[in-house]
Amino acid sequence: MQEYWRISYSPLKIRPLLILALVGLCSARLVAVDSSHSLHSPNGAIVADVRVSDRICFDLTVADMMILKDSTLSLRIDDETLGLSPQLRSAETRSHDDVLHPVVRQKAAELRDHYNELRLEMEGGYAVVFRAYDEGVAYRWETSLPAEEVKVFSEEVTVNFADDFPVRYPAEESFFSHQEPKFEPKLLGELKANNLASLPAVVDAHGIKIAIAESDVVDYPGLWLRGAEGNGIRAVFPPYPLEEEIENDQTVRVSKEADYIAITSGTRTYPWRILGVARNDGELITNALVYLLASPTSLTDTTWIKPGKVAWDWWNAWNIGGVDFKAGINTPTYKHYIDFAAEQGIEYIIIDAGWYVRGDLLKVSPDMDMKVITDYAKQQNVGVILWVAWKTLDEQMTPALEKFAEWGVKGLKVDYMQRDDQPVMQFYERVCREAAKYQMLVDFHGSQRPALMTRTWPNLITTEGLRGNEWNKWSADITPEHTVTLPFTRMFLGPMDFTPGAMLHATEKGFSQNNTRPMSQGTRCNQLAMYVIYESPLQMLCDSPTNYRREPESLKFISAVPTVWDESRVLAAKMGDYVAMARRSGSAWFCGAMTDWTARELAVDLSFLPEGEFTLEEWSDGVNADRLADDYCKTMRPVTNETKLTLKLAPGGGWAARIRKK
Repeated sequence: MQEYWRISYSPLKIRPLLILALVGLCSARLVAVDSSHSLHSPNGAIVADVRVSDRICFDLTVADMMILKDSTLSLRIDDETLGLSPQLRSAETRSHDDVLHPVVRQKAAELRDHYNELRLEMEGGYAVVFRAYDEGVAYRWETSLPAEEVKVFSEEVTVNFADDFPVRYPAEESFFSHQEPKFEPKLLGELKANNLASLPAVVDAHGIKIAIAESDVVDYPGLWLRGAEGNGIRAVFPPYPLEEEIENDQTVRVSKEADYIAITSGTRTYPWRILGVARNDGELITNALVYLLASPTSLTDTTWIKPGKVAWDWWNAWNIGGVDFKAGINTPTYKHYIDFAAEQGIEYIIIDAGWYVRGDLLKVSPDMDMKVITDYAKQQNVGVILWVAWKTLDEQMTPALEKFAEWGVKGLKVDYMQRDDQPVMQFYERVCREAAKYQMLVDFHGSQRPALMTRTWPNLITTEGLRGNEWNKWSADITPEHTVTLPFTRMFLGPMDFTPGAMLHATEKGFSQNNTRPMSQGTRCNQLAMYVIYESPLQMLCDSPTNYRREPESLKFISAVPTVWDESRVLAAKMGDYVAMARRSGSAWFCGAMTDWTARELAVDLSFLPEGEFTLEEWSDGVNADRLADDYCKTMRPVTNETKLTLKLAPGGGWAARIRKK
């Protein structure tokens, strides 16, 4: 693209010395004419209009409707703010169209990576790269500065919407957080500068959904949000920590902060800032933009990465009945969990908090014989995943991983970080890298940020960072409305370890909090449907083996449902109200539907099936599920791709099904 530069001078006679002076002045103070660039998505529906004038700003139009107006960006590094008074050197465009085959198939076996790109190269050793996909728009900074090391003091990301749209806003109280927000409905105009939020905020612009997120966060703090003037949302970042206050092995707070957010290389790419676009609610679920924009993995051998389900101990408080030993954090209890996993074809068990003496991963609790447990698990072809507190792991990384490898441990559940400043983000990378050397999976709790990293580190098999089933032990927050909001919000970032599978259920009025015998809100089939709708390549069975054995028909579905998928279809969806999905693994389809506290009928057709006759095995809310949430009905019937179903969902209800070729 030809660029025009404006140089003004007098046409009067000029002495040679003055000419040289003017040439030097113009070379030192080259000023670009204001320039505009339109970047279209491959299907043409999304347009980003980028302007370079006294600063860099952009508008976003979707289906000819203005969504963003005069959104701005800048990056302050050392003593300079990139993006203010920018001098454009060149603008280059390119297109890319490829198919990715994820190592771990969270949504599908194939993902199309199709975008148009605009690269704006500036004077001063930096560039801004915009990409437009059919799924949204993203941009990132690139620098090639002479300094080997620089300090980043701030990054401006200001997203200005064209109107006072509703937003699902994941409000937080501070940067020190497990990042388990509720996605409360608000208006953009209500948000103030002190309204802190994690990710993603999902804005409803007259039916078009805009999800604010990020990807490829390497050697940099996580992006947080605050309200801005008018109808805007702006970025804020946790400062670089200078000193920490260690309250215990699970609580490490920042006690002194720097006035900068990162110390990093002068030559690098920065994280992608994402505006995911969905023309309807269901497209939020299938949108893979976060994954597409992450860096490909550098792992050369990924054959050892095995997704699967895992029997979990902590939620059900180790409550096992009908045995001749005292249940608890001891060797016989975990051998019992291993037996249960083996008989059901469940790939893993988790040994949660309490197996080691707090503060020392190399000192096993006296009632636990880890070598006996891991040897027994190996005999039963069941993998063992160990819970660890993050700070202890950070301090004992090498000797702990060596000992775990000696035992034959298959994975780590790392917890309680509650931060995503730059050093903690570096910790996430370090854990994934070192765990991969020992062929171990990683499940991060205590933060949502690792959800962004699963393409780069496919051994990072799932993440928490959401208000999940555990909250039922002490809170009434895990309502059916909340659980049918998560697929459209938190799941946009990546896999989420909600830990489904409760076998005790309650109606809205019948629910009570119970730490040792927890229950879920909503029906049995609501919990079963989560195994289809919630993406987590390591999917928990949160309840006790005793409770599952009492419910063999429900356990049959849980044992059969996969955790990774070849294809995903949204059948019906409205954020916060209901969702229905079908996902394929091989030739079998699994379906799930969930509703809020409103009983409803959903019309679902099976046109996604190929030609031929199939058998539908379904778990439906019972006729009395509105008063007895455990009530369900299991039936089987023949279906084809012409079959149309009417799902009758109780308040807080659900539906789960398996469809197989006859």
